Amino acid sequence: MDKLKIHGGQPLRGEIMIDGAKNAALPILCTTLLTDEVVTLRNVPKLHDVTTMLSVLQQLGVKVNWLSNNEVQLQSDALQSHEAPYELVKTMRASILVLGPLLARLGKAKVSLPGGCAIGQRPVDQHIKGLKALGANLEIEHGFVVGTSGPNGLVGSSILTDMVTVGGTEQFLMSAVLAKGTTILENAACEPEVVDLANILIAMGAKITGHGTPRIEIEGVDSLHGVDYSIVPDRIETGTFLCAVAAVGGDITLRHVAPDTLTVVLDKLSEAGLELTLGEDTIRAVMKQRPKAVSFKTSEHPGFPTDMQAQMMAMNVVADGTGVITENIFENRFMHVAELLRLNADIVVDGHTAVVNGVEQLSGAHVMATDLRASASLVIAALAAKGETIIDRIYHLDRGYAQMEKKLKAVGANIERVS
Repeated sequence: MDKLKIHGGQPLRGEIMIDGAKNAALPILCTTLLTDEVVTLRNVPKLHDVTTMLSVLQQLGVKVNWLSNNEVQLQSDALQSHEAPYELVKTMRASILVLGPLLARLGKAKVSLPGGCAIGQRPVDQHIKGLKALGANLEIEHGFVVGTSGPNGLVGSSILTDMVTVGGTEQFLMSAVLAKGTTILENAACEPEVVDLANILIAMGAKITGHGTPRIEIEGVDSLHGVDYSIVPDRIETGTFLCAVAAVGGDITLRHVAPDTLTVVLDKLSEAGLELTLGEDTIRAVMKQRPKAVSFKTSEHPGFPTDMQAQMMAMNVVADGTGVITENIFENRFMHVAELLRLNADIVVDGHTAVVNGVEQLSGAHVMATDLRASASLVIAALAAKGETIIDRIYHLDRGYAQMEKKLKAVGANIERVS
């Protein structure tokens, strides 16, 4: 099993190219199920989760052809199955997103319930509630969501979820574009990845308004056509590298970014002392001193993203002062704290709140990644620590970051992947 070996203390200098957003790519890959024409996607991150989603689509009969390292062509003109099996779905919760498109396109679907999630409960009951509102007949049978779209297909309706759900909003967007009539999504997620999904659907011929707000209106159309589309840059990868330079110092320029998608993160990093210069698709980040501790609470977009909580905590552990972090999205997303403590961090957790007292120097140790963003926080802390740190279970990291160690090595980090 691969590990990362890091000798900390090196400032970061140079340029890093940011990949396409994983959290946008996964639902966007599912849009190919909604048309029999060719869908060409560019800026696709070459990640384990993307590979898994492509395997799910291929199982359904989608033709997949990589044009280059970050460009893939898909076509669903001869779907062979309406079943997404447990063996594939269990490894990635986003696989549930094929459910709505299958109901919309084929009128039937059988999708395994996703497996557990280390960071907390993410039930699919809201997905089922919304699809039933569109006229789907759904039942849970032997660990599968099994259903049909009903005698008249999916029909537009009003959907109000019990909470803001990114996955649910994406599910309903893809389901409603081919439904008969108009669908109104209330309490919709506003994340940039949801907006990106709406944008590709519109480019394919869908009629959608209000995306990026809590109220989205979708007028169903008879069919969608193919498209050539570039996925939005990954705001979480961007924020992760910015936290790294804030923690260890240096001068880096991130290219192919979308600064307007992570405003609240940039505000907090500026508060910490990171000097930021924003271009249209670039961010230059300069850190000349020890960061100042910052406090924040995670919340739905446009609030502070839960996917950046661990990375910002890693910066706080070496900051001057005390930062108070409140996690409002997932109930078990402080698992990285125990590993940061092994590096000599000073953190006290009380329920959903972590009090981080910055220390002047971390010390290297053997640590273990517990989830995707926790992995990134350990890399950041290790870069700032004195001595050697070994990070186990980096398969978590590979789910969301393409060759992170190579990107960091290119800007001066002493980091290598070892078996």
